Amino acid sequence: MKHYTSMRERAAGELRVAMLAGEASGDLLGSRLLQALKSRYPRLKAYGIGGPKMQGSGFKTWYPMEQLAVRGYVEVLRSLPRLLRLRAELERRLLDDQPDIFIGVDAPDFNLVLERKLKAAGIPTIHYVSPSIWAWRGERIHQIKRAADKVLALFPFEVPIYERAGIPVAYVGHPLADELPEHPDRNGVREQLKIPADAYVVALLPGSRQSEVRQMADLMIATAGHIREQINNVHFLVPLASRETRLIFEGALYRRHAEDLPLTILFGHAHEAMTAADTALVASGTATLEAALLKCAMVITYTMPAATAWIMRRKAYLPYVGLPNIIAGEFIVPELLQEDAQPENLAQAVCNLLRNPQLRLRLRSRFLAMHQILRQGTADRAVDAIAPLLNANTENASTEKTDAAQNV
Repeated sequence: MKHYTSMRERAAGELRVAMLAGEASGDLLGSRLLQALKSRYPRLKAYGIGGPKMQGSGFKTWYPMEQLAVRGYVEVLRSLPRLLRLRAELERRLLDDQPDIFIGVDAPDFNLVLERKLKAAGIPTIHYVSPSIWAWRGERIHQIKRAADKVLALFPFEVPIYERAGIPVAYVGHPLADELPEHPDRNGVREQLKIPADAYVVALLPGSRQSEVRQMADLMIATAGHIREQINNVHFLVPLASRETRLIFEGALYRRHAEDLPLTILFGHAHEAMTAADTALVASGTATLEAALLKCAMVITYTMPAATAWIMRRKAYLPYVGLPNIIAGEFIVPELLQEDAQPENLAQAVCNLLRNPQLRLRLRSRFLAMHQILRQGTADRAVDAIAPLLNANTENASTEKTDAAQNV
């Protein structure tokens, strides 16, 4: 086995933080946290697995983050041997390197096992982003207790769950609430996108991954066709994250002979699309929270492979899957999933919102209150929560080094 020189042999006084993020949302969280950590600890070095945003903040990634981006139970099973080999290799490398602290950013199925091994070896562990134990798989609370020295929670309702289980927890808010404006400039963005002020605008958000866009594109295009039949002067905005997802969506347009839809495809610019929109049709996920923070009325939809959906339904505790509804504790926006996600149903739900400006206004008020609760200065609060563990570990290491020198 290759030997990796330990942290304290390399640079006296240098802090070493290992991090692992498994997908784009974790990469964003990790990059903001890394910037705040480096601001407070200028000699900090960070490494592990991360994406381009973390790398742009000076992070050294040992393996491509895309190796962890696997969606759904069935899909994970296909990739399981490779993922297990990767985790075992990463574990050996981290145990040999002995970082001052390990921060697992989301990706609980991968990170919690790794954190448990590192914690048992005396490396302090932070799990950043609580797994959705309030929605399904609540038994993971016991695994989290064995794995994490502290959990950083993005939502306030998560804190009592951990406190009851005796797990150290800190509510740090959600970084998107810090990033996005409380009062978006809807008219200004429409002018920027050259959309008439009197047009009805619908944002279609099929997801950021290629697999999601393949799953959702035909459904959203068919829905757009039904909406156009019911609403005059409607325009659709479709923000897509990459060239590959754009090609997938355009292929669906041609396949459905829907090239004449009044539709603009944007390269990125999802926030602008949601800001400009009267309402959005959103694939369930973080985009639903983004839409709420941008005060955009929405209909949430999602479809997935039947086997994956069957497993998840059997484990679910809540009647809703969209983050705005989960945070509110009630259905404030409609959700149409799996067999209910038919073009006619989705079009009717979107048109109901487009025809009811008073309902959209009430939703904006609810979303603003949500925004104010979640805006906490997340990165700095996260560093405040991490600092006691990081400081204690480095002080212990310094004492051990002094004792060793005195014994020579």
